[in-house]
Amino acid sequence: MNKTASPALSISNFSKTFSGHQAVENVSFTLQPGRILGLLGPNGAGKTTTIRMALGLASPDSGEALFYGRPYRDLEHPARTVGTVLDSAGLHPGRTSRDHLRIIAAQIGAPAERVDAVLHEAGLGGAAHRRIGEYSLGMRQRTALAAALLGEPSILILDEPANGLDPAGMHWLRELMRSFTTAGGSVLLSSHVLAEVALVADDIVVIDHGRVAAAGELQSIIAAHGGDIESFYLDLTATRAGVR
Repeated sequence: MNKTASPALSISNFSKTFSGHQAVENVSFTLQPGRILGLLGPNGAGKTTTIRMALGLASPDSGEALFYGRPYRDLEHPARTVGTVLDSAGLHPGRTSRDHLRIIAAQIGAPAERVDAVLHEAGLGGAAHRRIGEYSLGMRQRTALAAALLGEPSILILDEPANGLDPAGMHWLRELMRSFTTAGGSVLLSSHVLAEVALVADDIVVIDHGRVAAAGELQSIIAAHGGDIESFYLDLTATRAGVR
């Protein structure tokens, strides 16, 4: 498959209702190869539900998500195409980070030497022997990011990856995403930390109340709104919430 011939990820008309509540409504956007797409929105806006549907972890009422033209379930080696960080709280507290990664490597068929490589890349080489239960939230996030890199994927889907990271960790994450896309990879970055997204994203999609409220190239959007992403975002979401 020629991955450069199609979008890295295309989401078309996703909708999802939970117990009568419309969580996501007709959400569509495209992640292009070599780009970082910032998925923005308030807590509860529908960002995580959209991601979970794209990965087959939740069933949409309508719509589809395609990775290089294929649904996630049809990817021959999913972990070699898509690396994900969804929730570091699921890490087993009694395992070391090295053991955690060894188990995942065996499951996805990654070579054993990848474990130490991603531990080093995530800055965990010196703590790999410690149990995850002793880790700070930031170190658990780094472990989750290391796991996402194990299969050498071409797409990263990161849901609030900066959660718990200190300033050095935030800088490391930015550099990781930049080097990943420079090498041809693509990143979907879901976050509510506007300043961090503004530093790395090429494109943004704002979801509010389950709908796409704005989408486009980041710098063009910022320039059209006085160069201030925070004012643009707050005005947009406040208006849609009926505050103004």
